[in-house]
This record gives sequence, C-alpha cells and structure tokens, in this order.
Amino acid sequence: MKLTMIMIAIEEFISRVEEEFEDMEPGKLSPESVLKDHFTWDSINALIFIAHVNVEYDVVITADDLINALTIQELYNLVSTKAKAA
Repeated sequence: MKLTMIMIAIEEFISRVEEEFEDMEPGKLSPESVLKDHFTWDSINALIFIAHVNVEYDVVITADDLINALTIQELYNLVSTKAKAA
C-alpha cells in the first residue's frame, strides 16, 4: 500500500525505515539521528532505501539525495517535498 507523505508523521517514516533494514534496531532512530552514524550508504543499502521510498511513497530519490541528507529529518523533508510536488 502506497502512502503519501502528507498522511504520515516522521515517527511513522522512521518506523518504516527501521523495518526495511534487518540490522536496524527498532527505536534506535530519531529525527535528529545523523545518517552516517547509522547507515553505510554502500550500493546495496542505497538501492534498498531508494526502492523503499519509491514503493512506499511513489517518490524517486537519487543516490546524491542520500549522500546530501545529513539527518533523518532532512531525508524525511526531502521525500515529503518530492511527494507533494508529484
């Protein structure tokens, strides 16, 4: 089921991200979490996240978007902005 970013809060976004990565402990992330402290954006993780965003929110993000986002909040804002523009 695709969701629009307008419908979900950042807490739901974080929960879905944590579910997507098997090695991510639930409740570990917050909006202020620095991505590089929790993720290694190797090609596999980047593809998993890009696909997750595309399937869940019908939004296309790039590897550069991931590299440029510093925190979970920035990533959420990026996906939210792209969803609203679609």
